[in-house]
Amino acid sequence: MAIQYLENSCNDQEQITALYDNVKWTAYTDDVPNLMQAIAHSLSVITAWDNNHLVGLIRVVGDGYTIIYIQDILVNEAYQNQGVGSALMQRVLDKYRDVRQKVLLTIDEPGVRAFYEKHGFKSCDKGSLVAFAKLHA
Repeated sequence: MAIQYLENSCNDQEQITALYDNVKWTAYTDDVPNLMQAIAHSLSVITAWDNNHLVGLIRVVGDGYTIIYIQDILVNEAYQNQGVGSALMQRVLDKYRDVRQKVLLTIDEPGVRAFYEKHGFKSCDKGSLVAFAKLHA
């Protein structure tokens, strides 16, 4: 498997919708035009491709100097646990290595927690920080 990683190169609505649907992120695909606008207005989008098939995506928002927020990282179920997510994450961490605050919000499951901790993230429930979120239903 030779995965190719590309930056800011995906506006294929069909492939993006299929990827988000594959990982069951239907809150995004319930409003595809809004998803496409969000991707277009992101600070950075890095995609993973197997030939011409989109298999992964990481999306960053923020100013790129003092803070980045990793909004989405998703990998097609058939490609999970093969290093694609780690490769996407490492590309973002390398690109924004000098940015002091790298933030994300995710579900609390052991495998998810382990993935982010492997990449140097610390949970706010295990340190001196507190995190707040106000989510629109």
